[in-house]
Amino acid sequence: MQRLTLDSPIPEALKDAIVALGNFDGFHLGHQAVVGRAVQRGAHERRPVIVATFDPHPVRHFKPDAAPFRLTSLDQRQRLFAAAGADAMLVFDFNAALASTSAEDFVAELLADRLGAAGVVTGEDFTFGKARGGNAATLQSLGAAHGIVAETVGAVALDGLPVSSSRVRAALIGGDPHSATHLLTRPFAIEGVVQHGDKRGRALGWPTANVELGSYQRPAYGIYAVRVTLDDGSEHDGVANIGVRPMFDPPKELLEAVLFDWNGDLYGRVIEVALVHYLRGEMKFDGLEALRVQMDQDAADARRLL
Repeated sequence: MQRLTLDSPIPEALKDAIVALGNFDGFHLGHQAVVGRAVQRGAHERRPVIVATFDPHPVRHFKPDAAPFRLTSLDQRQRLFAAAGADAMLVFDFNAALASTSAEDFVAELLADRLGAAGVVTGEDFTFGKARGGNAATLQSLGAAHGIVAETVGAVALDGLPVSSSRVRAALIGGDPHSATHLLTRPFAIEGVVQHGDKRGRALGWPTANVELGSYQRPAYGIYAVRVTLDDGSEHDGVANIGVRPMFDPPKELLEAVLFDWNGDLYGRVIEVALVHYLRGEMKFDGLEALRVQMDQDAADARRLL
């Protein structure tokens, strides 16, 4: 799948595309419905399909001090969009210039002139343009003036409530990865480069792969049964701690994953850690031996659940 920006011309093969337009952070069931409709239209009209997303998230632009809240990285989104059947991902750089672009100019200059879109699909609550001056109805009327056929997809409900990124975040904060998985159709996963640590896990008999949490939404601190995907595509069951490690000073927020029945050097490699089950919260123990005993129990519980 190609990753596009407006810094370079859109390839001719991707002109006259059907564009799924939204932020799509998380790519939950509601987002999947929007992209799925774009893919359906692309197949029916024999046009390429582009999924357009924004980076950084608009909230990050307007509230730079907001706590981390992302549910996916761009790399993860690109893989998810490709698996959904899209041909390319377009990344809008959400900067001051884009934030000040009117709804009219967004459609005329970006969607019509720069992108050459034939159709656009959004969620029914989509807003765009300076001060959120445009909505789905605006997009439909402005698009028609430029030969762009716009349509919306209604909200997807699950358990009687609309599916949203806010619901996913609330589930993660509440230590409920199962509900997050239900909304996302896959486990929430944190991807990052394995870094050198202080080797305390190795000394306790459980060498860990350490990954910084970066801009991801912080799930409830604690111990999780996880499934780890390596950069070679292989998957491995494991157990992970997310938190500040209350047994050690100074506190340092980190994801520390142990891969079961695997040996090798992961330093500098990109791994993706999917949170499958929440086992317990972070705890402070009376000494390292008590911690080691609990780690053995956590690993046994994770193996059983996975």
